[in-house]
Amino acid sequence: MDPSKSRDSAESTRVIQFPNDVLERILSLIDSHRDRNAVSLVSKAWYNAERWTRRHVFIGNCYAVSPQIVARRFPNIRSVMLKGKPRFSDFNLVPPNWGADVHGWLAVFADQYPQLEELRLKRMTVTDESLKFLARKFHNFRVLSLLSCDGFSTDGLEAIATDCRHLTELDIQENGIDDISGNWLSCFPENFTSLEVLNFASLSSDVNFDALERLVSQCKSLKILKVNKSITLEQLQRLLVRAPQLTELGTGSFLQELTAHQYEELERAFIGCKYLDALSGLWEATTLYLPVLYPACTNLTFLNLSYAALQSEELAKLVAHCPRLQRLWVLDTVEDVGLEAVASSCPLLEELRVFPADPYDQDINRGVTESGFLAVSLGCRKLHYVLYFCRQMTNAAVARIVQNCPGFTHFRLCIMKPGQPDYLTNEPMDEGFGAVVKTCTNLRRLGVSGLLTDLTFEYIGRYAKNLETLSVAFAGGSDLGMKSILVGCPKLRKLEIRDCPFGNEALLSGLEKYESMRSLWMSACKVTLHGCKTLATQRPRLNVEVMKDEEIDDGQSYKVYVYRTVAGPRTDAPSFVQTLCS
Repeated sequence: MDPSKSRDSAESTRVIQFPNDVLERILSLIDSHRDRNAVSLVSKAWYNAERWTRRHVFIGNCYAVSPQIVARRFPNIRSVMLKGKPRFSDFNLVPPNWGADVHGWLAVFADQYPQLEELRLKRMTVTDESLKFLARKFHNFRVLSLLSCDGFSTDGLEAIATDCRHLTELDIQENGIDDISGNWLSCFPENFTSLEVLNFASLSSDVNFDALERLVSQCKSLKILKVNKSITLEQLQRLLVRAPQLTELGTGSFLQELTAHQYEELERAFIGCKYLDALSGLWEATTLYLPVLYPACTNLTFLNLSYAALQSEELAKLVAHCPRLQRLWVLDTVEDVGLEAVASSCPLLEELRVFPADPYDQDINRGVTESGFLAVSLGCRKLHYVLYFCRQMTNAAVARIVQNCPGFTHFRLCIMKPGQPDYLTNEPMDEGFGAVVKTCTNLRRLGVSGLLTDLTFEYIGRYAKNLETLSVAFAGGSDLGMKSILVGCPKLRKLEIRDCPFGNEALLSGLEKYESMRSLWMSACKVTLHGCKTLATQRPRLNVEVMKDEEIDDGQSYKVYVYRTVAGPRTDAPSFVQTLCS
């Protein structure tokens, strides 16, 4: 053996043989869960050091692992982010009472992590009993974030407000909540001062404004405040005067008659918000009162108008005051003219989301088209994230858009009418999406729509080598399409498919792939129970869950959810979910 090579090997070995306390101190500086997962594979010493220093854990699927396994693996956790139902639950494709109840996790955490400080839940079922349990058991609890969760009411929020004496963040967003009353805000202790984030924008009931005003006045570190549409402009002005330090604001309703004096007071309050960089809400905003926002727009980097059905002229006047804007969410009521104004006023824009004001409206004369998207791509060359619901699109437009902005990492284009071709040539949209994956080499997330043949999926498999998430609906011609994706996309982690002609052959072509992915969702496809059983038999480390699609009475169609797991079949599956085992 070459002595120099032996010395090199010894040198490299010594590099990783730090004393345990030094190694633990170094690893405690690493926040990324992916980086931590990587360093835990270096050696047994690094594995143990990473294990003991881990304070935050991210669990992308609550059934991929059990809380007991997590607790054994990481004994010192302070913060947990936990996701439950498949993403298509947002579209009501996952039946009610499917599962993802957080209470079993809380019971284990109460025993193993009594010092838990932070819990962020997405698409989980959370009952009032669970919230009361959380508030009672974790005495140092500080952060609760509930996004797209269900099962609880404002009674549960009362328990959080009453018993979590060190709370710094309460973020309630887009949840299926039983909004009994807004009196929960009065349950915070009189001397409570620690809140930094308060978001109850998605609640509907009137709130106890006196309690809210007292809370905002006392919490001098409050940085993010998002109120619901029951808060009037006059009340908003009073809140802003008491919290000029806000960096992010979600307003109440902008539909109200103000006197000249009230208007001036509101305008002065926004002038005082010198640190504001994110603004949302603006329910029922009207041209009359939008100008009060102009003084606060100079430093905005994020503007969320997804609750405000602004017209093009209104948006144009507003974004003219937003030269630093990087993220913009709007409804398609702004039309192409509004997006052209964005292109002219917001050269730093990086993210654009255009949502449909009425997804069931089939009038092609309303909404946005390829013209608005093209304009933004020309004026905003830093654009790399888009979600675009439109009435029509062409292959040529998509190709030009990605040529203008080749740095897309997230490209989700939703042509509202399923199966719609290029409206000028009547050709499939294959070449448009082909241009996306050929040009945008760093693409990580893709959503396709329109009339698509297997050629689109051949392009994706051939060129989208960094793709992690793919969403497909009403597309494809045969099993070849899905096979191309599974064979060709090495980094694919989540595949979501609905209403496509993919069957058993396509499903089973992923036998070598699924164990490296987080999940596969298929609904209204041609997969049969036999195909699902075959998959389960050949891949025992996967949970293969099937649900009969009641809307398609052909005896063949199932909703199928496939995910890797180290916990085995779940024990809380409802009767309509059948877990197939080898």
